[in-house]
Formats: sequence, structure tokens, C-alpha cells
Amino acid sequence: MAYLAPAEFVTKMIDAGESKLLMSTRDTLIRAYMAGAILALAAAFAVSITVNTGNPLIGALLFPVGFCMLYLLGFDLLTGVFTLAPLAVLDRRPGATWSGVMRNWSLVFTGNFAGALTVAVFMAIIFTNGFSEAPNAIGQKIGHIGEGRTVGYAAHGAAGMLTLFVRAVMCNWMVSTGVVAAMMSTSVSGKVIAMWMPILVFFYMGFEHSIVNMYLFPSGLMLGGQFTFMDYLIWNEIPTVLGNLVGGLTFVGATLYSTHYKTAPKRKVA
Repeated sequence: MAYLAPAEFVTKMIDAGESKLLMSTRDTLIRAYMAGAILALAAAFAVSITVNTGNPLIGALLFPVGFCMLYLLGFDLLTGVFTLAPLAVLDRRPGATWSGVMRNWSLVFTGNFAGALTVAVFMAIIFTNGFSEAPNAIGQKIGHIGEGRTVGYAAHGAAGMLTLFVRAVMCNWMVSTGVVAAMMSTSVSGKVIAMWMPILVFFYMGFEHSIVNMYLFPSGLMLGGQFTFMDYLIWNEIPTVLGNLVGGLTFVGATLYSTHYKTAPKRKVA
């Protein structure tokens, strides 16, 4: 496992952010669509394992396979570009602007949502035999997840919204750590090992990930979950997106950039 020192992989983070800002619209959308679809499939896989085994830890242990696949294939999640794209602007790379960051985030959000929604429709067909019968046990579980993490938060009012936001912050703290950790190694095995642990933590702890939720909640609505699309937007997706932005940029991107790239002068010893 070839290891890169922090100063080296932080430079790679900025390079990656610059590359994403200068990417064409077509490629940005395709890569975001595929990332959303693969992560959604991984979420369906993990819920299936949890229902079939009765042990959520096994589902969480295997969920990172989807994240590793999409990363190694060069696809983009909104949570990752939240952390990487602004670094190119902070470093004043040529062509890197805040308007470019907003363009990138908008395109990646659209692509992720379209990919996750595609898998949501496909899996709902599978869980209901083409909508000809009631959802199976896995489909019912997904419907209940959607209820608990929308109207469940709403029942607690401001405290529920605070809990949701903090869970989203913690989520992208872990997920972006996985993105960055993959840059620490130049070998496939090293990247996979480095990514696996933080992704496992986020999934098992039930933190809120905006792209996983783009699958779980539309899917829950199709499978009879007792909540509305507005419940999903107001009491999950929008606060989760904002929390993911704060978590990735604050606790991963900005901290690594400021201490390993723009390192402060050494303290003078009297």
C-alpha cells in the first residue's frame, strides 16, 4: 500500500477540484448519474442484507462496496464535490470561480438524483412484482425508513431539524474522509481499505447522506410509505444537502487545506 504524505494528497484534492470545475457538462452529468445509481443500488443491497439477516451491522459492513466501485470508476457524488471543488477556488487555480462551483454542484445534484431515482423505480418494480402486489419485506422496510426520517423528525419540531442537520454534517465528515483517504494510496487495495472504514461508520450510525436519501425516500413513497414528497424535501433532503455541505467543507476540505497546504509559519523558539 503506497502511502502519500498529507501535503501530497492535499495537492491531489485541489487538482481534483480543478478538474471537476473544468469538466464538460456532458461528462459531469454522466458521471454524476452513474454515481447516484451505483450508490442507490448499494443502499438497496445493504437494506436487503439487513432485512434478510436481521443484523444491521452486516448490511453496514458490505454497503461500502458501492462507494468503492463508483470512486474507482471515476464517478462523482455531490458529497465529494462539496469538499473538493471549492479548494480550486481557494487556491486561485486558472478558470476556477465560485460561479463554476455552483454550476458543478447543480449538475452533480441533478445527475445524482436522476441516477438514484432510476434505481428507485427499478427496485420498486422488483419488490412488488411490477406493482402487481404489496411490497415484500424489504420494500416495507424501505417505506418505514422514509417515514421515520421525515415525519419522525417533524414530530420533534426544531429539535428534530437540529438532529437531522447534525446527522448530515457527521455524514459528510465521514464520507469526505473516505474520498480523501482514497487519495492517500496509489494502489487499488490501499484505496479500498482506506475508503471502507469511514463509509462503514456513516452507514451503521444512521447518518444522513443526501444521495442515499435520493434513493430511499422516492423509493419509500412508491412502496407505500406514509409521508409526502414535501415531507421528504423539507424534513430530509434540503437540510441533509446543507448539512453535507457544511460537514465536508468544514471538517475535511478546509481543515486539510489550511494545515497541510497553507501551513502556518513555524513558531519561533526564544
